[in-house]
Amino acid sequence: MDTDTIASLAAELAEADRTRGVIPRITARHPDATVEDAYAIQAVWRDSRIAAGRRLVGRKIGLTSKAMQQATGISEPDYGVMFDDTVWQNGSVIPFDDFSNVRVEVELAFVLKEPLEGPDCSLFDVLRATEYVTPALEVLNSHIALEGRTIVDTIADNAAYGGMVLGGNPMRPDRIDLRWVSALLYRNESIEETGVAAGVLNQPATGVAWLADKLHQHGARLEAGEIILAGSFTRPITVSRGDSILCDYGPMGTITCRFT
Repeated sequence: MDTDTIASLAAELAEADRTRGVIPRITARHPDATVEDAYAIQAVWRDSRIAAGRRLVGRKIGLTSKAMQQATGISEPDYGVMFDDTVWQNGSVIPFDDFSNVRVEVELAFVLKEPLEGPDCSLFDVLRATEYVTPALEVLNSHIALEGRTIVDTIADNAAYGGMVLGGNPMRPDRIDLRWVSALLYRNESIEETGVAAGVLNQPATGVAWLADKLHQHGARLEAGEIILAGSFTRPITVSRGDSILCDYGPMGTITCRFT
């Protein structure tokens, strides 16, 4: 894909983000587009957001569990970037109209105390570099038509990231077996999904190691202080205006938010 096409598609996605709109699938219009093309589109969009004054605070990893791969029909992980104005605190009231195709996922967030980079980043490298792990909800925000989309469409759309809600009890990674962190996800007082964090590549820190290696291929690394969403271990639930969300992580506490 040539640079003009990449720039044009990035501009389309930026406009869809501004207007809360949805654009036709990129792969329907450019069937030969590759994963690398998609990351190039995402990078142009990311750099334009930074130039406009937004600050990058972390990355999200998507499609790391069988539940999410089955829900989307996409069989490999992807990643996107997170900006400072997309982070919500526990108990927040979130404007529903800030997003398109609103859904919520259950995740763990890793907060780094040291930089992390590939190649050959290991699970133990991730645990050493992590200051603490905390519960998080990811708000999905899709600007590309969902029907028939591929991983190319999803990556170009910043891996469908919209925002995250941080809450619960932050814990150092050596104080808890991350594989056995479980969560109960409620919408309007009714339980919708349950899951265990081992669903994310058997150990959610493995996803962070994957990301460090993937970024190395693109000449980048994870920096100290970044927040890394390791991937959902439940299927996403659709959210409507007025819905209240509560996620109970047991010993790691709860997260609540409401969409208005």
